[in-house]
Amino acid sequence: MKEKEQELLLLIEKEGRMAEATLAKMLDTSKEDVSSMLRSLEKKKIILGYSAIIDWTKVNIAETVTAMIDVKVTPKRGVGFDEVAERIYRFKEVKATYLMSGTYDLSVVIEGRSMSEIANFVSEKLSTLDSVISTTTHFQLKKYKHDGVVFGEDEDDDKRMVVSP
Repeated sequence: MKEKEQELLLLIEKEGRMAEATLAKMLDTSKEDVSSMLRSLEKKKIILGYSAIIDWTKVNIAETVTAMIDVKVTPKRGVGFDEVAERIYRFKEVKATYLMSGTYDLSVVIEGRSMSEIANFVSEKLSTLDSVISTTTHFQLKKYKHDGVVFGEDEDDDKRMVVSP
């Protein structure tokens, strides 16, 4: 991978909405080169998508419930954890699945409309899989920081220290 492509990836990972002209200036290259690099990185599946981070507590719609589920599984011969992880991440409720070190093998993040909907997912779908030995469910109560973005801070707040004589 070229150095400019790596620099481009670092820039758009932090702020995916940057204009190609702005990226070109920052990378000291042409807008056409940036456009070509982006298309190439998307085609190679290095860039998988672009997303926004939204503070849903400031939007007047029904909030979802997010749960992190620690899952202990029996790996299958020849495929390890990959096969059971794939079965789990294919459920529509699942937002993320990670192979972990430590007490549990997989960490699964799911969203639902209520705690009972998540409970039903765990009892009817997740725990019924042959490889699943046990689960521990943790409910997200409040989001303080996600992907480097702090929630609940107003940019207008003056963070300077007050100095008086």
